[in-house]
Amino acid sequence: MQPYSPERRTALVFCGTGAHGAYHAGVLRALQEAGVKIDIVAGHGAGAAAAALAAIDGGAQLWDDNGIWRAAGVRQFYRWRWPWPAGTAGRRRASGSGLWRLLGAPIDATRVRAAFEAALWKLLRGGDPAALSTSAALGRRYAEVLSESLGQPGFRELMIVATDLDSHRDVVGALLREPYRREFCAARPGTERRSEALDLAGAGAEHTFDLVGAALTPPLVCDPYPLSFSIESYWRGETHRLCDRPGASIRLLEELAAAGVSQAILVSGVAAPQVPHRLRALRLELRHRLGDFLAAAESASLRDAAEMSRLRFDSVYLISPSHNPVGPFDFDGAYDEASDRRQDLGEVMSRAYEDAYHQFIEPVVGASGERLAQVQDL
Repeated sequence: MQPYSPERRTALVFCGTGAHGAYHAGVLRALQEAGVKIDIVAGHGAGAAAAALAAIDGGAQLWDDNGIWRAAGVRQFYRWRWPWPAGTAGRRRASGSGLWRLLGAPIDATRVRAAFEAALWKLLRGGDPAALSTSAALGRRYAEVLSESLGQPGFRELMIVATDLDSHRDVVGALLREPYRREFCAARPGTERRSEALDLAGAGAEHTFDLVGAALTPPLVCDPYPLSFSIESYWRGETHRLCDRPGASIRLLEELAAAGVSQAILVSGVAAPQVPHRLRALRLELRHRLGDFLAAAESASLRDAAEMSRLRFDSVYLISPSHNPVGPFDFDGAYDEASDRRQDLGEVMSRAYEDAYHQFIEPVVGASGERLAQVQDL
């Protein structure tokens, strides 16, 4: 494992779902303030939305006082859909599939998608508001701005992933500079590349926000996000159902390695694996059960990703909390049994900011700078 170097091509990868996006925001703020060089930002779940904002120098939309993760509206993210009360949602299996079809999925993801759509529009306000009334128009405008601004301070290449439930494969969207863009779109043995790779700088530009919206859609409890492919695409105008997939970080790392990335910084709001006598009391609400599953899947995926990355990257770094009582759906915060008090998303961001300095900026970037200075002195 080679030490961190600002000369290598570096990716910042956001992993996780829902409220863990607040952790992404704190880490991004610390890396930005420290001047850490990032060539490409990538993500799945809430991380895809963070990556989309970070790519166009919009990370402050995540952590500002009126930003996404501090606004009062964050409490409305992933709310129960009427007439699904918390008490009946857990009994959906006993009620039969007919009730599921009648009422739809119990949790609504439209509010969180609308919040990030508004944040992107705020950054792209130089366009005509009427022209950005659809996700396709917003996607094209976003891709246009990013394509024209690559190489400018604060602008970075982008890669995001969601899972297509109909084709049973991941869909990876990327806006890369040459020659990496050409390599991303090129045919690969054993797969039909056109069915899973969207060039956001070209024909796939109109699907940029569609992929963000799909990534913000957790599996199982939310209705999948419908994406209608263009008639010129591989899927010939079909409409597919997309959502997030726990563990998609491994697929992102594979694609980033193929895009010339040699060192990666993984960011996850999932705490380190628990030690004996640190188990929390089980919370029975459906959202919390799903959150526990997503967190466990994410933790296992990060372990597998670390093993895989040793063969593909010069260096891989992980920034994650040692303890985080806030789960993926705890937008009001959560009671922490260890400290006997309640923690909110603002504290999650503050801790993430500190973790970024203690786990990466000071020991890795700082140490690399000291070694460079010693070499120059010689």
